[in-house]
Amino acid sequence: MKLKRLIIALGLGVCMLMTGCGSSSSTSQSQGADTSSKASSSAEGADIQKIKDNGVLKVGVKVDVPKFGYKNPDTGEIEGFEVDLSKQIAKKILGDENKIELQGVTAKTRGPLLDNGEIDMVAATFTITDERKKSYNFSDPYLTDGVGLLVKKDAGYTSLKDLNGKTIGVAQSSTTKKALEEEAANQGITLKFSEFTSYPEIKAALDSKRVDCFAVDASILNGYVDDNSVILDDRYNPQEYGIASKLDNKELAKVINEVVNDMKTSGEMDKLIEKWGIK
Repeated sequence: MKLKRLIIALGLGVCMLMTGCGSSSSTSQSQGADTSSKASSSAEGADIQKIKDNGVLKVGVKVDVPKFGYKNPDTGEIEGFEVDLSKQIAKKILGDENKIELQGVTAKTRGPLLDNGEIDMVAATFTITDERKKSYNFSDPYLTDGVGLLVKKDAGYTSLKDLNGKTIGVAQSSTTKKALEEEAANQGITLKFSEFTSYPEIKAALDSKRVDCFAVDASILNGYVDDNSVILDDRYNPQEYGIASKLDNKELAKVINEVVNDMKTSGEMDKLIEKWGIK
């Protein structure tokens, strides 16, 4: 009788152990599935997911650079080459090129707006430099340009050397000033600089003769040349434009670069450049 009771007790113990193991296995599988789900969600990148949650891609663009990013006075809409380029990135991420929110930026404000998260990326004639790459992710270049010089036709200037001792109007926080300082040193001349917050202000200063020259990338100057001004032939310090995003947003940077390179390979980038008449 005692033996029978012992066998029954042992049997119950084994059942309890098996039940316990089964419960543990089920919990483990559940936890594994949950972990797998989280891993799958994070695989896309929190930066991309945030954009999807917001429902729009927030982009910093120029509003004062004809052909690149310019607020059309007739429609009130911001349009241009870099706007169209940004729409393709919105389409890649959100499936709709119109799910985009554009914010006007200048050379001085684009970095801070990106830093504080008000915008997801910058497509605003942003020159790629080694120094800037320490602070931001940059896409491969989508356009290469050099610094040009816009002067009044009646001033008689034909080269940078003619501007020895003269005042050059440049944008704040741009690379133009440094490029011309280096070139001036090479040529043994001296230049003075006056910095402005926007390109229209520099053009107005040139028209009123407060500066002797408006200097910025030549493709930008093409939007400001008129019957009374001329762009000199020389170009200085070839520079490449890229789309910038925060260093931590690696998945976004990857998607941006994929779009840029796909458009270059397919010829769509050249079509956009031709559409907007960028030289």
